[in-house]
Amino acid sequence: MVMAVRFLFNLTFASVVTVCVLGGGKWSYISLAQSPPEVILKGESKTPIATAQQYFNQGLKHYQQGNLTDFQAAQSSWEEALALWRQENNLPQIAVTLNFLCLVQRQLAPPTKALACYQELLTTAQALKDTQTEANGLVAIAQLQLQQGNYQEAFESLEKSLPLWQQANFKTGEVISQNELGQMYLTLGATTQAEYFYNKALAQAQSLGNRGNIAGIEHNLAQVKLASGDLKGALALEENAFQHWQGLIHDLGDRATPDLVRGQAAGLNNLAFMQVQNQQLNLAQENYQKALIIWQRLGDKNGEASSLNNLGYLAFLQGDLPTALDYYQRALILRQTTGDRLKESLTRYWLAVAWKQQGEVQQAMAEIEEAIYLLENLRQAIGNEDLRASFLASKQDYYQFYIDLLMEQHQRQPNQGWDEKALVVSESAKARSLLDILAQTPGKITKGISSQLVNEKETIEQQLNTLQEKKIKLYSSNYDPQKQRELDQAITDLLQRYDRVLGQIERQNPDYSALTRPRPLDLPQIQALLDNETLLLAYALGKERSHLWVVSESSLRSYVLPGADQLDEAIKTFRQSFLEPTQRIRRPLAINQGAQLYSQLIPDPTVIAGKRLLIVPDGVLQYLPFGALVTDNPPGQPPTYLTDRHELVTMPSASTLGILRQNTAQRKPAPNLLAVFADPVFTSSDERLGTAIARRPDNLPVDLELSARDAGVYFDRLPYTEQEAEQLVALFPPEASLNELGFEATRARVFADTMGQYRFIHFATHGILNSKNPQLSGLVLSLLNPEGEPINGFVRLYDIFNLNLPADLVVLSACQTGLGQEIRGEGLIGLTRGFMYAGAARVVVSLWSVDDEATARLMTEFYRALLQRQMPPAAALQWAKQKLKEDPRFASPYFWAGFTLQGEWQNLRPTNQLVKGTSPASSVPTKRMGTSLN
Repeated sequence: MVMAVRFLFNLTFASVVTVCVLGGGKWSYISLAQSPPEVILKGESKTPIATAQQYFNQGLKHYQQGNLTDFQAAQSSWEEALALWRQENNLPQIAVTLNFLCLVQRQLAPPTKALACYQELLTTAQALKDTQTEANGLVAIAQLQLQQGNYQEAFESLEKSLPLWQQANFKTGEVISQNELGQMYLTLGATTQAEYFYNKALAQAQSLGNRGNIAGIEHNLAQVKLASGDLKGALALEENAFQHWQGLIHDLGDRATPDLVRGQAAGLNNLAFMQVQNQQLNLAQENYQKALIIWQRLGDKNGEASSLNNLGYLAFLQGDLPTALDYYQRALILRQTTGDRLKESLTRYWLAVAWKQQGEVQQAMAEIEEAIYLLENLRQAIGNEDLRASFLASKQDYYQFYIDLLMEQHQRQPNQGWDEKALVVSESAKARSLLDILAQTPGKITKGISSQLVNEKETIEQQLNTLQEKKIKLYSSNYDPQKQRELDQAITDLLQRYDRVLGQIERQNPDYSALTRPRPLDLPQIQALLDNETLLLAYALGKERSHLWVVSESSLRSYVLPGADQLDEAIKTFRQSFLEPTQRIRRPLAINQGAQLYSQLIPDPTVIAGKRLLIVPDGVLQYLPFGALVTDNPPGQPPTYLTDRHELVTMPSASTLGILRQNTAQRKPAPNLLAVFADPVFTSSDERLGTAIARRPDNLPVDLELSARDAGVYFDRLPYTEQEAEQLVALFPPEASLNELGFEATRARVFADTMGQYRFIHFATHGILNSKNPQLSGLVLSLLNPEGEPINGFVRLYDIFNLNLPADLVVLSACQTGLGQEIRGEGLIGLTRGFMYAGAARVVVSLWSVDDEATARLMTEFYRALLQRQMPPAAALQWAKQKLKEDPRFASPYFWAGFTLQGEWQNLRPTNQLVKGTSPASSVPTKRMGTSLN
């Protein structure tokens, strides 16, 4: 495992600035100045002041020796000095002494004692109005809170430190808080946010010219590179950081403090980790041992545990299991001593892996269960659903290992319930943040939340909308690339603030514990959701092998499937066979690939015969249009697809369905039927602007148009969506429907209070996917008013969460609306999640950019089936696809297989409305394109 570098500044004196470096719970220090003076305290030389000064200076001398014995002596001396200053009630000197005493207590004392020390320092600094020391104390408290797994409290401590640094005009302090925020996000698996804060810290540190800070931040950025799979980039950053540290030690010579040695040890640790990835095992062994010796000499238990854990992994790779187990067990004792529960769970995971390899299944089972128990408890301390998702995503290997271990036991003992337990573990690993937010849906509780936080949330939302409007105007007038970059940066900054405010709101909610702890369902509870016509197909992908559980009302069957890599390649090839125009004409290839995947993913077709299929996909399976799998391919006849034989529904997890059903069970149907938003006005060249066109450019220059598309502010008209809307509205009585077309299809209309009064809400427009900032994903409505003036027409994901849409069905007749950022264990975090939170029981979405004409046809047939035939939604979608395929032009899965129903499959409450006739439309076909922002 790699170690992060974390800074803590001893700021009491300008002449002594010490940086503490923590790597994954391991402290080291970097001196940013020369050795401190012999006597640095203020005050006259009188007893007991002189005695206190003497004790303080003795402690300082011991501390500079840089070994465990001297640290203990330093602690003793500073405690004596502190007692004397307390007798004198000398607050400035109490603060000075506490500042140094807390440093060694972090090394020698339990975390709770060190935390109490910093709390006293914080109180003293506040009494003195010493903003630098107060900020310093808050950062140290945040680091200890993070080590103990109190994540939201750590965020709040860091948030408080930033304005204090700014108030004191201490730029280096701002660097530390930015770096710590990066470390917080990295710990929680949110690498994009971590990189954002590390880069901010690095830019400021470089402007200040501080080599120690630069080294530490480069060291941390290397971990982000590692997480993204860029080993080469990570190694370059790590080597550069290590050279900075070595250079500082060389330049200072005898004056180099133990602080720098700790930085050196952290660098050795991470270099060795990357050398392992490059198969340089002997060199890695040497560097790990060097780091271990340093940690032990300094008495740094966190650092020692890290090196022991890494040496254990190295021994495991070399096949020396007894040595690996010994290292892991030694690391475990140290991690329990320091109270680092996150790293304890990591060591227990590797112990489980080693015990399994040793053939000791019971020991392996005990360790992985304890590791997951620790993770579950830590997860509950995270006050933001997105961060809970990223945190659990970074630990999915734990769950995969546990599932595999249980299923191996099932192979040995088929009737002992091991497969049932594995299914429950799979449920525990899936869609947990979605489960959390759906538990909040009834009432969206705000009681107990401070008005200040609610106002801050609303203010940020307004600011985001204002910036988006500025961005649209930028492309409509005098385009300036620099202004675009500034707007993008401002939006990113606001989104970071928004996430942290949401976390604080959740923590203040008096029902927070209940909201964040809905339990995944067990097998009997899952079976209670099913009926005799429905089967659950739950998938869990693993590296070497994957698993499928087929659950009925009264039975459970399990199957072993190919590994994730094999399925990944097959699914990519299959999708390309009908998504790429050059491949689409080779229909036999697509059919053969669809048949092969069907046999791999559904190994026993007789079990599913005649049943509705509720599919819980995993990993790459989320991109697979299951309906396009080929069940039969008789010579000379059209192939039979899975959608021809089965109604299909997808869910992130079975437990999600349980919450949805619970939330909608007592809900009365809305009084009105259909609200449609279609055919918005996107560009100034739209003919609907009439004479307004003369006042605006007909077209953007080509390069500017491409830039605008990348920024998500420029889209082509979708000619079929107007006719699609008219055909759908024709199916409903005029008094029960709303048709918002063209200029009327606006963001403001979506947010009208009346939108909660419709059972069906249909969006026929473009969609946007933003993989870098998923909150910016959304739907695009009219971007211009009738006078040709730019308006904000984006309904972003964060907007959707604020809607009140207790609808039976939301249809996103737009491109790739079912996709989004893929987070392991959560699935694809797309717009579906937002609409379910807003109250929708079902959502129809698409997995790729859909054909405009085909979609209009399919949607008309879908609503006809819902209303005229009174079909359940899943059956209606199945029927609409079959009707569309009857036209030879639309026989390819490209035209119909992308649409999928997510959520409740049970029939809608009946409506007595009659269906009116419609006729097909014709025009130039267009794709409903989305913009993927990376």
